[in-house]
Amino acid sequence: MNFENFASAHSTILWLAFGIAVIMGVVANKTNFCTMGAVSDLVNMGDKGRIRAWLLAMAVAILGVSILEYMDIFSTDGSRPPYRASNFAWLEYVIGGFLFGIGMTFGSGCGNKTLIRIGGGNIKSIFVFIVISICAYFMINPFPGTDDTIYSLIFYPWTNPTSVAFTGPQDIGALISADNKTMMRLIAGLVVATGLMYFVFKDSDFRSSFDNKLGGAVIGLCVIGAWYVSGGMAAIMAEGETYSWTAYASTDVWSLMPEAEKGAAPSGIGPQSYTFINPIGEMTGYLVGSNVDGMRGTTMTFGMMAVFGVIVGSLLWSLVSKSFRIEWFVNARDFVNHLIGGILMGIGGVLALGCTIGQAVTGVSTLAVGSFLAFISIVFGSALTMKIQYYKMVYEDEATFMKALVASLADMKLLPNSMRSLEAV
Repeated sequence: MNFENFASAHSTILWLAFGIAVIMGVVANKTNFCTMGAVSDLVNMGDKGRIRAWLLAMAVAILGVSILEYMDIFSTDGSRPPYRASNFAWLEYVIGGFLFGIGMTFGSGCGNKTLIRIGGGNIKSIFVFIVISICAYFMINPFPGTDDTIYSLIFYPWTNPTSVAFTGPQDIGALISADNKTMMRLIAGLVVATGLMYFVFKDSDFRSSFDNKLGGAVIGLCVIGAWYVSGGMAAIMAEGETYSWTAYASTDVWSLMPEAEKGAAPSGIGPQSYTFINPIGEMTGYLVGSNVDGMRGTTMTFGMMAVFGVIVGSLLWSLVSKSFRIEWFVNARDFVNHLIGGILMGIGGVLALGCTIGQAVTGVSTLAVGSFLAFISIVFGSALTMKIQYYKMVYEDEATFMKALVASLADMKLLPNSMRSLEAV
């Protein structure tokens, strides 16, 4: 799609990001697509239906990105965030994902589910949203009057030295063959997507579940759509040359164009798809007018439009289905749990470079190794938290945290049964 100037291209891309996110919000609410719920179903009932829906979303996204990248329609190499970065911060993926998994369990859902619940009238989720926003913002932006961020104070000194520097991108295709990464990305994508599809559709209960199939397929297609919109759709004609949306806003090109006289390039430009924790953090930067990723925080970004889109989509379905309900905290403990959840999701989501959608669907669609690692860590953190909570509920005063932890790890086959003091439940 050709545009005569950057402003019209930018506006169109932001509104398309919003529109696709509205579809995501409608479908996620309608089908009850929930990653925390998927883990809960698996841990507490052995039901794999929603886990399969989540895996279907991954498979669809991987398949679409692999094919469209091979066709040179767009590239995710320079994505925002940098999923394929050569700096493999494995410990940050693990710790961040683990913290996020705990947080989404305490906070009644991940970042995407928080937006869905806001659209459905949940006041608790508005509180969680605010907490996530503040924590995510200060993970990468300094506290007032200092140069310190949460990341620089708590994590950088001990996580950064563990990072591994690859010679090229960290995705599976590039790691298999750096010289022929285009073909290897296609082959790896087809293999991974086919394997996931086989696992998902071999279950007859899943095949008969319209909502699970719809939720997984549409979420995956929305992720592909966002990649296309941000990375391959817009062509801007200027100074006798043709530029992509991303290339036009790069420093060396922007400074030569008439728009440069109006100020710095808008923030958040680059190939990207749906992720929600950092964009929720950008909301704080937008409101206070300070820097977001080193740029002006007073400009609307792709991610922020996506956040609004999911909320609006969920609200629309809630009104159509007459499921809109105002919900508040049950008691003080419920409040504290959601506070803890918001803090851990805001910090963990930024540290891991994404959430259950941002890493476990969007990031995984690039076949980045770190995204798979973050996905596994999120699931483990959430599942372990649920098991500990269940043991403490069943055994009440008898179950100390350590006893519940040991029993939970024994259930997961990570410790021998001889170490447990609580009978399996």
